Amino acid sequence: MSAQTPVAPVPVAPTVTRSRVGVRRLGGRRLANRVGINLLALLVFAVMAFPVYWMVSTAFKPSSEILTFSPTVFPSSATVANFTDVMNRPYFWRVARNSVIVVVAVTGLSLVLAFLAALALAKFRFYGRRAFIILIIGVQMVPLNALIIPLYILLSRAGQVDKLMGVIVTYLTFVLPFCVWTLRGFIIGVPPDLEEAAMVDGSTRFGAFFRILLPLVAPGLVATSIFAFIQAWNEFTFALVIMDRPERETLPVWLQAFNFGARGTDWGAIMAGSTLIAIPVVIFFLLVQRKIAFGLTAGSVKG
Repeated sequence: MSAQTPVAPVPVAPTVTRSRVGVRRLGGRRLANRVGINLLALLVFAVMAFPVYWMVSTAFKPSSEILTFSPTVFPSSATVANFTDVMNRPYFWRVARNSVIVVVAVTGLSLVLAFLAALALAKFRFYGRRAFIILIIGVQMVPLNALIIPLYILLSRAGQVDKLMGVIVTYLTFVLPFCVWTLRGFIIGVPPDLEEAAMVDGSTRFGAFFRILLPLVAPGLVATSIFAFIQAWNEFTFALVIMDRPERETLPVWLQAFNFGARGTDWGAIMAGSTLIAIPVVIFFLLVQRKIAFGLTAGSVKG
């Protein structure tokens, strides 16, 4: 038998090897960049979340643990005495009711009026439309502190000082323009061809509005309601100026009375009150956050 001739190995092209090395290096760089971005995001989240955690943890600490020279990250002996103290203080429940009334009225009126105004600005052409849009932007650029004295004079002449209606009207002056401008952007983003197609299929103008436009704008309504709720719930300066009697105050104004006491600042009560004030905002967001994703698909057109 004749010996078989050995087959020489085929040399690998250097260009292929270099390309593989380049791909590996590129993948390593992308992985390093991704890890770096994630670490930076975690750092930013920790910086933003730590004050909230410190507020909640301090609310559960006794006074002896709060005023110590060696602060503790976790409460060693958790207590709800600070929350009980806050809820048993004078006018707490009445002030909480005032805040709920003001926020519900401001949020509801802002959404209804802003949606109608934004719909007119986005769908119709009329005289003074551009000037109205510029006016909305200009109102948002004015510092709120510059409006305190003029608004107080107007409310005083109308007899609405130290009344919830005066607070509601005052809050609408800066919440309503923001809602109009935000909802206008959402409505403009809806293609008009969808409504026209619905009317071609036999739907009326109102039917196309409720079946096509409103479901598509629902995420904008929910997002705008969240911002309106937060602005009205956390507002402090106007309520402090307008309200004179403690039983007519809102929660942020009522909470500032904790700054001074017979034995100094009651930090435990302040943190407990701040935690209680923050709870309704969190609950409201949890209730409506699913509606945002639902509204994105509720008005979609099936092929």
